[in-house]
Amino acid sequence: MTIEKNVKIIPLGGMGEIGKNMYLVEYEDEIVIVDSGVKFPDEELRGVDYIIPDYTYLVKNAHKVKGLFITHGHEDHIGGVPFLLKKLNVPVFAGRLAMGFIRSKLEEHNLLRDAVLHEITEESTINLENLDVTFFRTTHSIPDSFGVVIHSPIGNIVHTGDFKFDLTPTGPEQDLSRVARVGQEGVLCLLSDSTNSEVPGFSVSEKKIGQNILDLVRRQSGRIIVALFASNVFRLQQVIKASVACGRKVAYTGRSMERAISIGLELGYIEAPSGTFIDPDEISSYKNNELTILCTGSQGEPFAALSRIAEGKHRHIHIEEGDTIIFSSSPIPGNVLSVNRIINKLMKAGADVIDNKLYDIHTSGHGGQEELKLMLKLLNPKFLVPIHGEYRMQKMHQTLAMECFIPEEDIFILDNGHVLNVSSDKAYQAGKVPARSVYVDGNGIGDVGTSLLGERKQLADSGIISILIFKNGEEIIRKPQIISRGFVYLRESNDFIVEIEALAAAVIREDKVEGDIEKHLNSVISDFIYKRLKRSPIVVVKVIDVKKEK
Repeated sequence: MTIEKNVKIIPLGGMGEIGKNMYLVEYEDEIVIVDSGVKFPDEELRGVDYIIPDYTYLVKNAHKVKGLFITHGHEDHIGGVPFLLKKLNVPVFAGRLAMGFIRSKLEEHNLLRDAVLHEITEESTINLENLDVTFFRTTHSIPDSFGVVIHSPIGNIVHTGDFKFDLTPTGPEQDLSRVARVGQEGVLCLLSDSTNSEVPGFSVSEKKIGQNILDLVRRQSGRIIVALFASNVFRLQQVIKASVACGRKVAYTGRSMERAISIGLELGYIEAPSGTFIDPDEISSYKNNELTILCTGSQGEPFAALSRIAEGKHRHIHIEEGDTIIFSSSPIPGNVLSVNRIINKLMKAGADVIDNKLYDIHTSGHGGQEELKLMLKLLNPKFLVPIHGEYRMQKMHQTLAMECFIPEEDIFILDNGHVLNVSSDKAYQAGKVPARSVYVDGNGIGDVGTSLLGERKQLADSGIISILIFKNGEEIIRKPQIISRGFVYLRESNDFIVEIEALAAAVIREDKVEGDIEKHLNSVISDFIYKRLKRSPIVVVKVIDVKKEK
């Protein structure tokens, strides 16, 4: 009896969340990876720089991994590439702009020399032993965005990447007939972007946004500061083009903005007449109505350029009366409060703030409901896996698919790590692989554990009290040294401190204390503080026995 072979589809990130996209397609002894992104931490994850997928399954099966295929150059799709390549040196396939960003990242991490990088176009075909990989161009908010088709012996697996159907795009047009041909060839399973599944209709065209930006720039008489995603190269070009048309010089600030414009100019995705760009330290040499400033920080990031400008801490740019701040972006869920704080500070400093609620100056790079339906109709998959979205977005995508006559039992809403076995006529969940969130901070990958994050939160919420006790046998021989940071102000809490000193002395004199005296003191003092103040600072106790020291 012949046993039918399966394709395994395994998401390691991007399910039930926005960010850290990573999807595996496995057949026989070959694994193809689509995207390697990061997710940015919320305020609860103090000290964490990035969140990346768990690479345990990939490392364990390194001999099977044949390539990493990148759909486009946004951080939630390429930000994890350096961290992945530190674990296994897999060949990377990406479009021209995404590859430019990846090269820059790998150079920063000292990985570029050993990296195996291949630039692809929509005409590329990558032939592996059992699998072939081809591409189709999509329309998104960044150039060189692709859908990925993985051709297996039992059927084609298609990953849409991030997409919209923009009939009047800023960049190259999407080849709809090519997408339709992929559908005509047959799609066994479709992995499709769910980000805007809750948004009715079609997304606004970039051409309309470009015209609105030009109209807005023309009406301003003072400086214009535009905050946007540095990787939104199409939008950067629109703002630069509008500024040139209105006789303005363009300065830019923020590390990622500098990198994006440099790479965009080098690769020809950003065009401007000679002399358009000026350095930030030249701003004072021009009149306010001759200046446009591009900066990072549209999501309220605390260390981005716009935050430093709002705080009055930027080296070259300080808010003046008559400045106009344009947010050409929408807040990512979870960033709304941070963005509002920045807007309040900017307005208090005297600036006018214009965002997408006031003027149509941003459109999503993700398709709305009718665009998701159109992709489903063009590709006509047998099975669907809604990806890239929070759970409610995935569920809505399921509803849209059912409206397009895909049976509910053929739609799979997976969690990160779930294994979907797909054969030519059926699909079913079959176990799970490791897929925890891995935290990256200045110390390295995965060094931030749950206990450490708990300590950071405790330190931020309640502070720390450090108690140094000197004893000789069972007697305290000098006044304990107590240091408080973020807990109580010592000069105004003398009675409370005296009580802690007396409590420590009483514990030291106890004959019944067994084991670690410092651990016992820590527990007793922590309980005392909580009962008195209903607070739980980090308590650090150090006992030095003079007799033993001698």
